Amino acid sequence: MDRNMICLDDFEKSAKEKLLRAEFSFYAAGTDDEVTLRDCGEAFNRYRLRPRILRNVSTRDLRTSIMGQTVAMPIGISPTAIQGFAHMDKEIGTAIAAAKAGVVMGISIHSTSTIEDIAKAAPSGNHWMQLQFMKNPRIAETVVQKAEAAGFKALVVTCDMPVLGKRKVLGLRLHPRHIMVNLDLPGDAEVAEYKANGDGMLMRYGAGQFISPTWEDVRKLKQRTKLPLVAKGVTTAAGAIEAIENGVDAIFVSAHGGRQLDGVRAPIDALSEVVKAVKHTGVEIYLDGGVRKGSDVFKALALGANAVFLGRPVIWGLAHDGTNGVSQVLDIIRDEFSRTMALMGCSCIGDIQPSMVIHESEYLNAKL
Repeated sequence: MDRNMICLDDFEKSAKEKLLRAEFSFYAAGTDDEVTLRDCGEAFNRYRLRPRILRNVSTRDLRTSIMGQTVAMPIGISPTAIQGFAHMDKEIGTAIAAAKAGVVMGISIHSTSTIEDIAKAAPSGNHWMQLQFMKNPRIAETVVQKAEAAGFKALVVTCDMPVLGKRKVLGLRLHPRHIMVNLDLPGDAEVAEYKANGDGMLMRYGAGQFISPTWEDVRKLKQRTKLPLVAKGVTTAAGAIEAIENGVDAIFVSAHGGRQLDGVRAPIDALSEVVKAVKHTGVEIYLDGGVRKGSDVFKALALGANAVFLGRPVIWGLAHDGTNGVSQVLDIIRDEFSRTMALMGCSCIGDIQPSMVIHESEYLNAKL
């Protein structure tokens, strides 16, 4: 363990030093003025904690259930594209670290490691497959079939990407390990044509695959798979209700890391609205975006999330030291969350209550 790494922000500093400027910007950049990108993290500071005192918290149990599966803590890994830019361990390294920590790992459809290799490297892992609907329907169909065969537990459907956001990403230097393997369909004439014309990593091909999907596509997917569907990119009550009405099994409150629509609310600010709208249904609700500390995890759970997910911090850990770096990121935030639980008077996840968090607007108004 690198004792110089104290908090998750330390890994971002390390990644900035280790990665090429273009590679770092690929992961770090947001869209337009990056208002949402900044606010995702800053919003957590607008929520204040209200601890219980004199409780026996000498031991804490962080375990919980997500999608019917027991996990070691309510912290998972969000699907993040092209991890080969960060480190040669790629998604396989992240999967090994996730399995070791006992947490869910989401795998991007734009992964640089195959579904089969990820499953083989981390056979005990709890894997979810992220899915986007594309112009070539064979891509999604093949990915779903492979995910089912590999024992994946859920499909995460990206719902906030009808077009690609205008991201401040610099030009990238490509390497064979950067190929988006799920797009490389054997025997597909269009794929072969792109590769023959110099798009060996399928970057141009992938960029041209965006379509504007609808709920009808979600309903059709629901009919084709036995895996539960998670709608990712929900930030309003209306979106959450629509998702449930169209057969979705869980809601993922997310602003795509500030990489799609700039100006959308930070997920932690949108969470309460979504929870209130669908609480009666019993569906699970997850959140990503801006989670950097154990206290952030606690705040999200108190406001109604069943679990939070990490995106960029995992990439920074991977860039810092491959599989070991990801493990250290997960260890640090687990220890911070456990410490926060103790300081809040909670010995298990069930002890966390909505009354333990208050928005600063209520706190400040009460002082006036």
